[in-house]
Amino acid sequence: MQIAVSPAVALYLLYRGLRDARYFKGMTERLGFLPDSIQPTGTGTIWFHAVSVGEVLSLGELLRRLHADRPRVQFYVTTATLAGRAMAEQKLAGLVHGVAYAPFDYRSIVRRFLWRLRPSLVVVMETEIWPNLYRETKRSGASLLVLNGRISDRAGPTYSLLRWFFLHVLCWPDAILTQSAEDEGRYVAAGAPPAKVFDAGNLKYDFVPPKAGIAADLVAFLNDLAPAKIWIAASTMPAVASGAALDVDEDDAVIHAFRDLAIAHPKLLLILVPRKPERFAVAAEKLAHAQIPFVRRSGLAHSFLPLPGVLLLDSMGELAALFQRADVVFMGGTLADRGGHNILEPAYFGKPIIVGPHMENFTAIAQQFRNADATLRIASADELAPRIQRLLADPVTAEQIGERARTLAQSKRGVAEKMAVQVWRAFDEGVPQPMHTLMARIFLRPLSWIWRIGSRVKMERGIRQRRSLQAPVISIGGLSMGGAGKTPLVTHLASRFHEMGRNPAILTRGFKRKSAQPIVLVKRGMAATLDLTGDEAQLFIRSGHAHIGIARDRFKAGTKIEKRMSPDVFLLDDGFQHQKLARKHDVVLIDALDPFAGGVFPLGRSREPAVALRRATAIVLTRSDLDHPNLGLERKLREINPSIPIFRSRVVPLEWVNLASGQAIALDKLFRKCSAFCGLGNPRSFWATLDELKLDVKYKWDFGDHHSYRPAELTRFAQQAKAAGAQAIVTTEKDAVNLPEQAVSIVDPLPLFWLRIGLQIDREEELLRLLS
Repeated sequence: MQIAVSPAVALYLLYRGLRDARYFKGMTERLGFLPDSIQPTGTGTIWFHAVSVGEVLSLGELLRRLHADRPRVQFYVTTATLAGRAMAEQKLAGLVHGVAYAPFDYRSIVRRFLWRLRPSLVVVMETEIWPNLYRETKRSGASLLVLNGRISDRAGPTYSLLRWFFLHVLCWPDAILTQSAEDEGRYVAAGAPPAKVFDAGNLKYDFVPPKAGIAADLVAFLNDLAPAKIWIAASTMPAVASGAALDVDEDDAVIHAFRDLAIAHPKLLLILVPRKPERFAVAAEKLAHAQIPFVRRSGLAHSFLPLPGVLLLDSMGELAALFQRADVVFMGGTLADRGGHNILEPAYFGKPIIVGPHMENFTAIAQQFRNADATLRIASADELAPRIQRLLADPVTAEQIGERARTLAQSKRGVAEKMAVQVWRAFDEGVPQPMHTLMARIFLRPLSWIWRIGSRVKMERGIRQRRSLQAPVISIGGLSMGGAGKTPLVTHLASRFHEMGRNPAILTRGFKRKSAQPIVLVKRGMAATLDLTGDEAQLFIRSGHAHIGIARDRFKAGTKIEKRMSPDVFLLDDGFQHQKLARKHDVVLIDALDPFAGGVFPLGRSREPAVALRRATAIVLTRSDLDHPNLGLERKLREINPSIPIFRSRVVPLEWVNLASGQAIALDKLFRKCSAFCGLGNPRSFWATLDELKLDVKYKWDFGDHHSYRPAELTRFAQQAKAAGAQAIVTTEKDAVNLPEQAVSIVDPLPLFWLRIGLQIDREEELLRLLS
């Protein structure tokens, strides 16, 4: 079906782009290709889809609450319209990590988008029902919520008529939180499971005016102009169909009313605010044709406005703050047959609001305000001027109406708090497992079956050849091919055992070491060259907490260490698949944000299927939020191994170390702007730490795991860092040991720092007791 309609879709996109070239600029995002700036790195991701301006504005207070609850979770917002995109970038700055255009609802495009974001939760605002988005979100392992859901009076019968279709779409969300009981009923009538639909209230009631208030130049303009009265005509709309006999062009109606009012109010200021940017020029032409004095917001600095006159607000995002200066507000979209617009923002400021007959998109709100006598309703454009005249002439009545509106709006607040609870509940249940492309599944899945067979044969051979050391062995391993955080955990456990008076030793393969020496032993506190050990073994040596044995044959290395250094516990680095050495415990690390690594190699990065966790004696989830359990993931893991203890951990930055001097420096000293590079199995963990430190990272480079850096690469780093305005270049400790000797002089005059990290583990004492 989608293939059949694709030519029509292409023609529509061409039409939109020819009308406004800005539409073409976001086309790559609409096709699912996100820019490099969007790289989720925190302890989880939530994707919010808000189709346009109204939905974006309703998100503000909810995002503020969510960010305050869990600042390390990252939020991304998509919109469908140019105006919505501009509003999101302006109003949600500092709350979200990225804004993009929503992907077209094609399965492959949605999958590509989900693969990049890897959200634990997708939140769809209001009435955006996209079959592929809903289905692929759930198939990716993410939770799915519809917030502030609404179906208008006008659309309700159509949705009910198409129940046979929506029945198969509305079954996917985990919950649908509607604006009203009426909306709840309409969703159920459209096919949503009744048990999943709840009346949660309207998020728009929690409107909070912009902290910045009215722009300084606008304040100065209004103060100098000193109008006696201000009337705001907000979000005006054109007629539904050109020349329709019964519909109204609201700009025409407002201009006509203003001409009538200007006679009695010589110091009246009208602030005219068309809903859509493409109407700004049209409104200006209408004002000029009517010979009404006006100035445009965009040219305010060089304009003089005589009164009575009009300020044409041809900008986005400034209306909400301006409501506080109004004496009366006419809400657009209510005379034209457009279904109405949100009246809660002027109500927040206690302003009398005039609406037309069309509030079908806000039926519940309109009814509540009518019942409270908190709005004034007019039936036609002819009533607009007389009604405004009455309010301007009777400020006491206007104030009473406005106060009733304010009281009603205040009484309905608190929806964001209730929704935040539902958001976190759904977020904690999400387990990101994005789907692969069809081609990957066709060609790579059979190869993964071959890999599984080979791995199983190798493992069974290792078990038959298994030998035991005298001291107990604790294996620290993972399912994935690097990036789970094994090295920090091995280092941390060695440190804790050493603090407890134990004599730990670490057995490691010494990946990518250049020496052909079959066994290398390094006594605690001693040094060895990088060529002899490899980079990860260097980190163990530099920590100074354990003896180190480096060899392909970990049993032989362990035997020699036992003879020379008498350890009482061995930590087997990356040992989950190394079955030749017997162990007392198998501790398996799982990245909470990519738990199953996309499947078994080469389809994904996992060495063996998740069922292998039945061998584990403990699981440690890395990149976790220690204060909030990963309920969905833990449930899946216990389906595999019901009795296994599960612990959560996270990396914590400790200090910067100057590569030139070796001097340790506090995290908040010296620089805020930097460029960064790393060669890790999971570079996102390093980027997440830099985000947590609130550094302004001007440029990022990432390389393959265990990368050995060349002087030419460092020269390029330094040039790009300087050009970007960085004050320093930063990297990880593992990468620092892979730098050439002349690294400091190559990047000079920029200083080069590596980050020393630690590890936090929830219920750490319980883990230590288990392992001891």
